[in-house]
Parts: sequence; structure tokens; C-alpha cells
Amino acid sequence: MSDTSDTWLLEIRLFTVRPGLREEFHRISRDGTVPLMRECGITVVTHGPSRNDEDGYFLLRAFRSEEERVELSQAVYATDVWLRKYDDVVPPMMTGYQTSVVPVPRRALEEFARNVTAG
Repeated sequence: MSDTSDTWLLEIRLFTVRPGLREEFHRISRDGTVPLMRECGITVVTHGPSRNDEDGYFLLRAFRSEEERVELSQAVYATDVWLRKYDDVVPPMMTGYQTSVVPVPRRALEEFARNVTAG
């Protein structure tokens, strides 16, 4: 997050994982999909199991603009790695997800990223 613009977009994704699959979903996220997102240039702030929902999982990502959010997200899902390893595995593990995008001052986001602890 070394961009000089004052406001970034914080994308908050809340997934509902099929019962009994959250631990595996977390392993795949931690060891595979999150590193892939980072390789594609996405700033993953944090991710992990929800503390208040046994089937819940969260992913927080930061972007400089809406255009970057769309472009980088689409780039991840078009990679050979995603298509080969995750496209047939990850979506069926979920019953749904919601996405909210919130403008956040860059400095506040940096401070949050330094201090947040994933579940």
C-alpha cells in the first residue's frame, strides 16, 4: 500500500461455506488462493474464519480504484493456476457470498493492516 492517493477501496467479502468445509476452505485460502491473489497484485489485508458464524469466512482486500479492483480480480480468476487448481474446488465449497466496497483513508487502512490479526 505505498500509493500516495488519499483514499483506497476496502473490499469486504463475507463467504458462507458449506457446513463442515470451513477448515479446508481456510487451508486452501491460506496456502493457495490468497498467495495467488497477492502474486496477481492484490493487496490482501486479512482473511480467515468468522468468529460469530461457524460457516462464515471473511476476506478483506484493498484497491486503489474500482477499475483496479475489477481488473485484478478478473485477472486472478483467469490464471492457469486458478482454472487448474481452484475453479472446480472453491466455488462448490460455498453456498454464497456478499461483497461490500468502502472508501477508506489510505493511512487508516495502513494502520489497520499493521494491527489486524486473522482468525
